[in-house]
Amino acid sequence: MQPLRIPFEQRLRVGAVCVYALTMGKKRVAVILAGCGVYDGSELHECSATMVHLSRAGAEIQLYAPNVNQMHVVNHLTGQPTEEVRNVLVESSRIARGNIKDLTEFSINDTDALIIPGGFGVAKNLSSWAVKGKDFNVEPSVESVIKKFHATKKPIGLCCISPVLAAKLIPGCELTVGHDTECEKWPYAKTAQTMVELGCKHVNKHVTETHIDKQNKLVTTSAFMCNAAIHEIFDGIGEMVKEVLKLA
Repeated sequence: MQPLRIPFEQRLRVGAVCVYALTMGKKRVAVILAGCGVYDGSELHECSATMVHLSRAGAEIQLYAPNVNQMHVVNHLTGQPTEEVRNVLVESSRIARGNIKDLTEFSINDTDALIIPGGFGVAKNLSSWAVKGKDFNVEPSVESVIKKFHATKKPIGLCCISPVLAAKLIPGCELTVGHDTECEKWPYAKTAQTMVELGCKHVNKHVTETHIDKQNKLVTTSAFMCNAAIHEIFDGIGEMVKEVLKLA
């Protein structure tokens, strides 16, 4: 039997179709960082968990950060502020292993979903929540990106303290920062009441659970708002990533 000979041009077309089929299902996810370190930047474990779960799901990840100075720099050994001045984009590049873009370069046409991990940097560098409470403002480039995702009905995933950004920018949204009754396990539960004061619906959820606001395509989970074991934080973020990708 003679071997089947496929013309070169036909082989090229078949190859192109295969590549197209493989890449069509690959979700492109933007992740916004707020620096490096829980007390003045992004929470490292939450960032790592987000990227691990996205990678396992086959998503294409692009990290971003605003090119602005941090509110302040905290010595993570003592918990005290220092006199240093650090840049959010430069510090975030430590987590990104250098592969990160200025948030002003973001294009909504190149992205299917957005995730913002927590850490005090969200409340200090991506917004003024840490000093102004419910009267806070969101950093302009971060505000622009979140509003673009909401306007184009593309999903947003927020964990830990980062749901406060949605509370400010997406009026009437539903979200969770864990539980609304303060105790040893939920030391930041008063944040939930502030979400309600901002006009949002807060839904109590365990650390391994998410809340999905289907109307606004918003997925939230508490992460380190809960005094929980690190594997539970990891699992909760995994649920958030899974639900965001379902909506993308």
